[in-house]
Amino acid sequence: MTKHKLTLITGGARSGKSGFALDLAAPYAVRVFIATAQALDSEMAERIRRHKAERKGQFSTIEEPLDLAGAVSRIPGKTDIAVIDCITVWLGNLMHHQGIDREDAPCFTAFLDVLSAPPCDLVIVTNEVGSGIVPPDAMSRLFRDLAGFLNRKIAETADDVYLVACGLSLKLK
Repeated sequence: MTKHKLTLITGGARSGKSGFALDLAAPYAVRVFIATAQALDSEMAERIRRHKAERKGQFSTIEEPLDLAGAVSRIPGKTDIAVIDCITVWLGNLMHHQGIDREDAPCFTAFLDVLSAPPCDLVIVTNEVGSGIVPPDAMSRLFRDLAGFLNRKIAETADDVYLVACGLSLKLK
């Protein structure tokens, strides 16, 4: 069985992570994009519209705000590469809709398990949220801590890890 490559891309908001992920996927013939965002307001709807335009119809899209392990399992068999964008939006969805508040949540375990043998090369985008000041409220601290946990676990499994800042990528692993 072929081992597929897992790449994690992290960085700050608007740093160029998603564009870098699309660039990594560009050489592949059959591409899937797994979108975690939901258009719950007009601002997010506009962001989603812009992201779709950036993909220029070159990806099949799976929209999945909650069951990321299930989304990975639904990637069509002929797919060469899939891009998941993004882990921190997924985490926010889980905290909002399901009240996720601990590292051993079954949805985290299921997702991390599928990363051990992805069905195709996989690029995962996430935000680095732990570099700033300590958030003033418990929910924000929990989000930061869970995001850090997920990012660390994905990075442990990943073949390559990149940090993107100011539109520039730095290979960490």
